[in-house]
Amino acid sequence: MTKRVLVIGGGAAGMMAAITAAEQGARVILLEPNERLGKKLNITGKGRCNLTNHTDLEHIMANIPRNGKFLYSALSKFGPDDTMGFFENLGVRLKIERGNRVFPASDRAFDISAALERRLRDLKVSIVRDRAVSVITEENAATRSKNAKNGGAARRVAGVQGESKFYPADALILATGGISYPATGSTGEGHRMARELGHTVTPLSGSLAPLREKGNYCTRMQGLSLRNINLIVWRENGNQDNNKNIKNKKIFEGFGELLFTHFGVSGPLILTASAYMENFEKNRYKLEIDLKPALDEGELDRRLISDFQKYANRDYLNALDDLLPKKLIPVFVEISGIDPEIKIHDLTKIQRRRILKLCKSFEIQIAGPRPVTEAVVTRGGVSVSEINPMTMESKLIENLYFAGELLDADARTGGFNLQIAWSTGRAAGIAAAK
Repeated sequence: MTKRVLVIGGGAAGMMAAITAAEQGARVILLEPNERLGKKLNITGKGRCNLTNHTDLEHIMANIPRNGKFLYSALSKFGPDDTMGFFENLGVRLKIERGNRVFPASDRAFDISAALERRLRDLKVSIVRDRAVSVITEENAATRSKNAKNGGAARRVAGVQGESKFYPADALILATGGISYPATGSTGEGHRMARELGHTVTPLSGSLAPLREKGNYCTRMQGLSLRNINLIVWRENGNQDNNKNIKNKKIFEGFGELLFTHFGVSGPLILTASAYMENFEKNRYKLEIDLKPALDEGELDRRLISDFQKYANRDYLNALDDLLPKKLIPVFVEISGIDPEIKIHDLTKIQRRRILKLCKSFEIQIAGPRPVTEAVVTRGGVSVSEINPMTMESKLIENLYFAGELLDADARTGGFNLQIAWSTGRAAGIAAAK
């Protein structure tokens, strides 16, 4: 008898799971309330879709800060080369950019989702526009006595109750995504259903998120983009109020671009850095920006002397145009603590040294991340201790599988999160169809 596999969620992991199960010979229904499949997929990578990272397994694991070990089996069986081959076989031309990031050659995320939809149709996967309300289980009579002895699943999947009807199933794959970008359909329904089935859902928050500042420096520089800067993130410990016993730890350093906004900072470099920052209730963080990373202190000092000779008769506030962006100058001058109206020829060597140090170490205090709804991915999810890493099957409910962002496993930027979606979707699809 042909096995009936039901997939809930038409995102990256869900479509991969449905395609894989159908390729294994299962009769597959894909349940998705959105009119379009891959709604979140179509906005990833600023609409370009960074679908994977062309690297080895060791490098992928190094970019998964939590629960990477759980993902090892899925990633080793279906890695970046497999992902690229899969999409190239579907007729999508790919290209590799800086940092081994892989994109469609067209720079159109829609080409990825469209290729997946064509494959679903070719395999005759039934796409049903309905919302899953609850997972229906039944007592697993066949294995009840065995499970009583070894702690195995005493219940198995019977089907899913949708808003319009009941869908019977021999196996169910939950791939509803996290809670980031809820407008795309990632509303946390999968977490709710997992909890109702007895699964543990670890605390949910955002990862790869913009950051809020303490104070209003960033607000005053809103819209300013800094390119080719070096960023260090420091975790500050100890008593910040009386400045005693402070032990700062460098937790991230990177080079790239950031953007000042009305709330703080954003941009590619900030999103990457945010993945290293957590427990904002307990930890305090500051950003240290090197505004002139191409110049060492000696070279920068010679540059300052040259500029200050050129503008010797100007006020300090009006003598930095060749050195810094216009929006940055008033904030920079204020932080330096030097009288903005002092003539450049009156600056002391100590004051010039202070300006140099600020160029190499411009600090922003961080209050916390923006809401999870603005994050690229969700941190937290269904506890991986309750899932078989080889098959993605629940250890609590027989024939229930999980894939994608619903899991408590997230990665840094660079295509790693989508690779997790493809790999776990593939593993769940194969196992569910058996």
